Amino acid sequence: MTPPVANPGWIRPPRIYLAAIALGLLGQTLWGGHVVARIVGAPIGALLALAAVALYVGAVRSFKAAGTPVPGNQPATAIVRAGPYRFTRNPIYLALTLLQLGLALLANSVALLVTLVPAVALMSLIVIPREERYLAARFPSEYASYKASVRRWL
Repeated sequence: MTPPVANPGWIRPPRIYLAAIALGLLGQTLWGGHVVARIVGAPIGALLALAAVALYVGAVRSFKAAGTPVPGNQPATAIVRAGPYRFTRNPIYLALTLLQLGLALLANSVALLVTLVPAVALMSLIVIPREERYLAARFPSEYASYKASVRRWL
């Protein structure tokens, strides 16, 4: 039986990354620690953050063009293969990861890098597999073909 939505619970991607960023900022405030020289980290971090925003906007536009909702707590109506979905099955999650990495470099924060690790682990081990099971049940042949041709992250 196909679940009604891919992500019904509290462990949802925006919350995962928001919590990771909040904990990273708290950790940076309490313990400090720097990643690289600011002259190197700031421009690279800014570029990563801008790339993350562009990737996110492209992914959302692709969802809207396909007529399927972006939030995982709403039923998917289509498998999206356009825009950044041609290269990665999870461009929004990749964008959120790049955003936190960019913020870590901009803030020169080891703590933001450290909290990114459990965020990516939760996404890779819990959220994405749950969504993949949902999509495989909802769109069996179409999702199997898509999954075989496009990587999960990059």
